[in-house]
Amino acid sequence: MGNKRGKSLGKIKGFTIQFLPYSEIRDLNSDDRIRKILGIVLGNSILILQGRLRTEEEARLIGDTMAMIDHVRTFKGIELAVISGNDKAGFFGKMKSGLANALSGGDIGAVTIIGPATIVKEMKRNPKKIELMLKR
Repeated sequence: MGNKRGKSLGKIKGFTIQFLPYSEIRDLNSDDRIRKILGIVLGNSILILQGRLRTEEEARLIGDTMAMIDHVRTFKGIELAVISGNDKAGFFGKMKSGLANALSGGDIGAVTIIGPATIVKEMKRNPKKIELMLKR
């Protein structure tokens, strides 16, 4: 690796990517869901969550992380992005997905990515994809 290109890429400090199926948080209350997610993110992991949190849970997660920034020395916050399925479905498609979401207990047609701000530089969300830029 003596070329300039290999040297200029830098090195990303250790992190992991963890997938969490919705079934693992479905039966947890809001406090336990947030506690589990924060535990994963504080462990230097980028979390890919099947489904999405409720609006009030997302707001609470962001609020809790803002409060932690001053109290946990190495914690700089989180980056969060959600991408969901096609909103252009017809009446029966929306009815079918609504029934599936009601039976499963959440919107499992979505994907949520949550990562520590010390690793994740930026998340760009387009309707069909999320671009995740990491820090060096």
